[in-house]
Amino acid sequence: MDSFSQRLDDLRRYLKTPEFAARKQHAIEVCQSLQRSLEKSFQLDFLASLLLRLYLVPVFWMAGTKKFANFEQTAAWFGNPEWGLGLPWPSLMVFLAASTEVLGAIFLLVGFAVRWISLPLMFTMLVAMFKAHWENGWLAIATGSGIFATDRTVGAIERLGKARELLKQHGDYAWLTANGDFVVLNNGIEFAATYFVMLVVLFFMGGGRWVSLDDWLRRRYMTG
Repeated sequence: MDSFSQRLDDLRRYLKTPEFAARKQHAIEVCQSLQRSLEKSFQLDFLASLLLRLYLVPVFWMAGTKKFANFEQTAAWFGNPEWGLGLPWPSLMVFLAASTEVLGAIFLLVGFAVRWISLPLMFTMLVAMFKAHWENGWLAIATGSGIFATDRTVGAIERLGKARELLKQHGDYAWLTANGDFVVLNNGIEFAATYFVMLVVLFFMGGGRWVSLDDWLRRRYMTG
């Protein structure tokens, strides 16, 4: 106990010495220098919006053009209450969803009306999450373990294992998996939720400085 008290007293005396004050000041100056260097990275903050936009462009372009290319089949799926979404006015819904996604892809590509187009795209993602994917849980690809695994995904992995056994016994499994392994699509909300979050970020950040039409129009017409 006496030894501990002695060390504590030594520490208290050291904290009052000029040596400690100098080291403390040096540490503060180092932290301030690092913070100033970090803040210089804000000059590149436009990259965040740009990368989000470019990531989402092919996602929405493919989703929208696929709906247009398979319009009748998609409308049947939208409208059927038994094996589809059971939505009213399915043809109109397909047209609106596909148009939103195609226009959204174009607007995001050039950075035009990014905050405005994010709103209907977010709504589209919410409809997809709650009408098409919600009952399947979180996971887009089935897994047999982890916090998001469900009885559905565990059962899917069991069946996948049986399928692999059959393919190994009766097929050329090495050839079948040469370009990628087999998985089970669980079709959960994972992807739609991820896109929704990215769109929320774009809604608040906008298209980004220097690399969007929005920024050019703002500087051209909105600044005095």
